[in-house]
Amino acid sequence: MKYPIGIQNFEEIRTKGFAYVDKTRLLYKLVDEGKYYFLSRPRRFGKSLLLSTIESFFQGRKDLFEGLAIEKLENKWESHPIMHLDLNTERYDTKEALDNRLSLALSGWEELYGGNHNEKSLSSRFEGVIARAAKHTGRQVVILVDEYDKPMLQAIGNEALQAEYRATLKAFYGALKSCDRHIRFAFLTGVTKFGKVSVFSDLNNLFDISFDKRYVSICGITESELRTQFDASVETLAKANGMSKGECYARLKHDFDGYHFEWNTEGIYNPFSLLNTLSSCQFRDYWFETGTPSFLVHQLQKTNYRLEEMTEEPLTADTLNSIDIMDENPLPLLYQSGYLTIKDYDPEFKTFLLDFPNREVRDGFIKYLVPFYMPKKNDKSTFDISNFVREVRSGDAEGFMRRLEAFFANGDYALMGDRELYFHNAMYVFFTLLGLYVEVERHTTNGRMDILVQTKDFIYIFELKIDKSADIALQQIEEKGYARPFASDPRKLFKIGVNFSTEKRCIDGWKIEE
Repeated sequence: MKYPIGIQNFEEIRTKGFAYVDKTRLLYKLVDEGKYYFLSRPRRFGKSLLLSTIESFFQGRKDLFEGLAIEKLENKWESHPIMHLDLNTERYDTKEALDNRLSLALSGWEELYGGNHNEKSLSSRFEGVIARAAKHTGRQVVILVDEYDKPMLQAIGNEALQAEYRATLKAFYGALKSCDRHIRFAFLTGVTKFGKVSVFSDLNNLFDISFDKRYVSICGITESELRTQFDASVETLAKANGMSKGECYARLKHDFDGYHFEWNTEGIYNPFSLLNTLSSCQFRDYWFETGTPSFLVHQLQKTNYRLEEMTEEPLTADTLNSIDIMDENPLPLLYQSGYLTIKDYDPEFKTFLLDFPNREVRDGFIKYLVPFYMPKKNDKSTFDISNFVREVRSGDAEGFMRRLEAFFANGDYALMGDRELYFHNAMYVFFTLLGLYVEVERHTTNGRMDILVQTKDFIYIFELKIDKSADIALQQIEEKGYARPFASDPRKLFKIGVNFSTEKRCIDGWKIEE
């Protein structure tokens, strides 16, 4: 089987024999039932291929759809003028970068359909060339925009530049509404959605399918698609890694499945990681290796967000669906970027809870957070989690705590917000990182984290306090009865109370009871 890794052109996939997961039934539903659409999905999720497929359809290329679902649904196969704008290929570090990219696209269309020297602004040129294309061909125009939000994402942290981009794109996309009679179909994609008060405020007829149950699988690969179209590939992968086919399916699901774009829908696999794994027969974190979420960390730090609340804060659909509040709450940005996904829903209050979609994203994101949230040592030594893991596995609670105390002592603290928040976030990152190697559960009790760590031979119950004492921490373990569920467990149990001093900026006392 030939895997279309990095290939986003539908014609190339179909003519050169690459594997293609048929999404054309959903595509036909879009073009048959509506006109203006928007789709938000994480990077490397197949958005560009979807637009290329739509482009081939509106070129009337029936030959490329032979054997696919849409072949039996469509009868006309008409060719339309198509304006395909890809904003993913530029570095947008100045206002001129975006202006130049839009002007270059407009110039190409004007060569085909004519220009007008009286049209001075980007938006007026866009309106003019749409009208001339429709008049020149006698058919309505198809507008496709790939990664519409790339300029604004690159400008996160630069409010003045982002405001410039917002104004430019708002006017540019507003031309679609002015040219409605000349447009047959328009589809915009991006990673995020800058909502009604910004980029799309003049384009209020745009139908957002990002959160629509009918279209959750329009990008990505479902479990049924994996099992029906790639079963032989999974068998090959299993043999290459000394696994049974059942174990291999379970590993793929654990590593790459779990995206939910609406509650109570089937999980979606990240197609980039899945296809790379099947092609190479090696399990690796392919999606996370292709990019670093620096703009996400910027927002987490800017908002002084308590990391443990990422999976505990209830959010409404309206909040999840727009990142315009990202300066107050970074979770919608994390959700739309693919680092968090829907895991639970409260129908009474109509709120969602988020979590990491799968092992690849959780591990990669936590490892990426380490240098931003853990204290940097003055001696320039690197943080090595393996020493902590060995001590936990061997039952060396004293050694573990001495190492943790030393790690926080005399560190270079780049505090974001108050020191209490810093300690919470540092400990969240540390114990989540530890949880990649041993079983760690975190619970929040009255605003404090208590942590359970389990290995084959040992159980550790940690209670963390700030500006109190290790004795008070141990007392809470007793009063809350944290150890009672393990009364008949044969493993050795450690109760550990830890206090952090915001004044000294270090662990200021710890005690262990067995």
